[in-house]
Amino acid sequence: MLLTQTSLQGAFLIDLEQRQDTRGFFARTFCQEEFSAHGLKSTIVQCNLAFNYKKGTLRGMHYQVAPATEVKLVRCTHGAIYDVIIDLRPESPTYKLHIGVELTAQNRRALYVPEMFAHGYQTLTDAAEIVYQMSEFYAPEYQSGLRYDDPAFGIEWPLPISEISQKDTCWSLFETVLNSTHVQPV
Repeated sequence: MLLTQTSLQGAFLIDLEQRQDTRGFFARTFCQEEFSAHGLKSTIVQCNLAFNYKKGTLRGMHYQVAPATEVKLVRCTHGAIYDVIIDLRPESPTYKLHIGVELTAQNRRALYVPEMFAHGYQTLTDAAEIVYQMSEFYAPEYQSGLRYDDPAFGIEWPLPISEISQKDTCWSLFETVLNSTHVQPV
């Protein structure tokens, strides 16, 4: 695996180091030792699969708060997505910054999403399939999210939105979350 630090502290792009021969190739997609050597959390307790019917579908911006903060390793296994993460760690030098990357079945790239990063994506193709490896079990009582169109971040999604859940249209704006007494980024 080739791990490349992104412009957001602690977030990495993971490319395959392919071993090719006449049959095709073989590549490692996860290695606990390599993750640990880069200071990354290497525990995986759950794997999830998301399938999206339509190009332009948007999911996000989701995260879990303490005591159930989670790391995600996200890979697109069919089609293509524009994957976005936002650093919500107040002590981080990249606090409130975001990046977007294309994850496709062709580039086989993965994105390592640290704890307390909001995560979301938009499908760039019909029939996009995404695999998530998670460091924590899903805990709905610690789930939170931010609006995909929050002006505090200015995310530029590449396509018009064709599908989005009611829940994802109703997340609070960042300023509201910061000033609330319930679930907050910490």
